[in-house]
Amino acid sequence: MLHEMSHGIMAMAFGGRIIEIQIDERIGGYCKYVMQPSFWGHFMVASAGYLGSLCFGALILVLAVKSSKDKYISLGIAIALFVLSYFVFQSGAFFGTAMTVGLAVFMLIAFIYFSPLFHDLWLKFIGITSCTYVILDIKDDLIDRSGIGSDADAIANLTGLPSISIGILWMGIALFTLILVLRYIYKHRKS
Repeated sequence: MLHEMSHGIMAMAFGGRIIEIQIDERIGGYCKYVMQPSFWGHFMVASAGYLGSLCFGALILVLAVKSSKDKYISLGIAIALFVLSYFVFQSGAFFGTAMTVGLAVFMLIAFIYFSPLFHDLWLKFIGITSCTYVILDIKDDLIDRSGIGSDADAIANLTGLPSISIGILWMGIALFTLILVLRYIYKHRKS
């Protein structure tokens, strides 16, 4: 969800708009958008899936470690998911819509009824899962099934570089970022 949402946010940052977002049961999906053609716009939108999952995951993880108001972070995520569900609903796909709305409702219920310990552990789980998802997503896109029209393939088409080199670069960025975040939270964890 964060991956596809990040494509849409970046498209909007470059003057575009989201038409629909589809999320399927195979942990895949797409973000359909329109925007003026430009190299940097398309480069940044293609990069935004990996970058967005990584940055949102790192942010959630750091906030969960540093904040004592984790339930309000959960509420913010619930609100973001409700907004995202509008675009997922536009795809007409039942699974994606049910998952997005279901997770939003779950997080809203958790905000109201669940303990601070639950929110702390849940947000850490979401954060670390999002960060590591990037590494697995790149591996799946480029090592297990290369040339499938992935984000790295789109970047390769724009730059003329081989998609495998794009994937290795993104995997290095993701691993480096994950190490930095884990070192940071280890040094700054709540007592």
